[in-house]
Amino acid sequence: MTDTSTTPATAAGPAAPGGGPAPAARRPRGAGLRDLSAWADWAALVGLVVLVVVFQSLNPTFLSAGNIQSMLVASAILIVLGIGQTFVVATSGIDLSVASTMTLSAVVFGMVFVGGHGLPLAIVASVVAGAAVGLANGLLVARGKITDFIVTLGTLSAASGLALILSDGKPATIISGPLLKLSTGSVGILGYSVVVALVLAVIAHVVLFHTRFGTHVLATGGNVEAANATGVRTARVKTGVYVISGVLAGIGAVLLVARVGAAEPAANTAFLLNSVAAVVLGGVSLFGGRATIIGPVIGALLLTALVNGLTLLGVSQFYQPLSVGIVVVLAAFLTRFQK
Repeated sequence: MTDTSTTPATAAGPAAPGGGPAPAARRPRGAGLRDLSAWADWAALVGLVVLVVVFQSLNPTFLSAGNIQSMLVASAILIVLGIGQTFVVATSGIDLSVASTMTLSAVVFGMVFVGGHGLPLAIVASVVAGAAVGLANGLLVARGKITDFIVTLGTLSAASGLALILSDGKPATIISGPLLKLSTGSVGILGYSVVVALVLAVIAHVVLFHTRFGTHVLATGGNVEAANATGVRTARVKTGVYVISGVLAGIGAVLLVARVGAAEPAANTAFLLNSVAAVVLGGVSLFGGRATIIGPVIGALLLTALVNGLTLLGVSQFYQPLSVGIVVVLAAFLTRFQK
């Protein structure tokens, strides 16, 4: 009679052919990617915590109240620009003109204020100037069907040139009590400029996740054809996000003028690079359809803390852009594994 009994399975798994022990069970395919996905979702926060621990251990003044307040104030403009960039990136676009738009808005602010029209009108003029650039970007991208990279690269140069023409290349000194209070006043360790940035972040979060427009923004970035098929006016949505970016650049210009006490016609490209970096660090998908507001806020804080910590340690400024670039590339690598 033939023996029909089977060989018992080992603890590692079923028996191998021939009755020998089976090889050890393998990890499910994709398990490593899921691990990296968890890191991608929390990259900015984990990075910020690591930086705080490292810099505090190397320099005890890093977490002093004065330095914390200084870092928060320094991050306010970047937070505002990062929020605007987030809306654009959420539709799978990019706004390369954000720093030049802020510069042009600052120059317009200076012209109106120095012309004797008062602070409120100057603020309005700054925001309107930013919105105008954003509207031009949006119409060219959405209606003109021109690639966002080309459009915003062109308006980057155009806005910078217009700022130099209007100002004749000369900064305008701004002397204003309310602006001085905006740059130096605080509520605890939160400067007034930081309060403005955080209020804008809360508003942006509500708009993006609790309004129909926000739903349409994410739908447009996720799949523009599917969004069109469901009745979403994607052209309007794309135009709208560039206007939002321009408006926030105009508000950033007011904070910048308050901080430096002048309307400078020279664009600071670091704001452009860091606004994109904050968005990437914050876990916003560069392919659109996935976004968060708190992420870019933390990303802006991380970049500010990185530069501040290196400065406290006496590291040459030449190494600071290098360190920022490395951090951004690592964050971009992690975003490949987002869920």
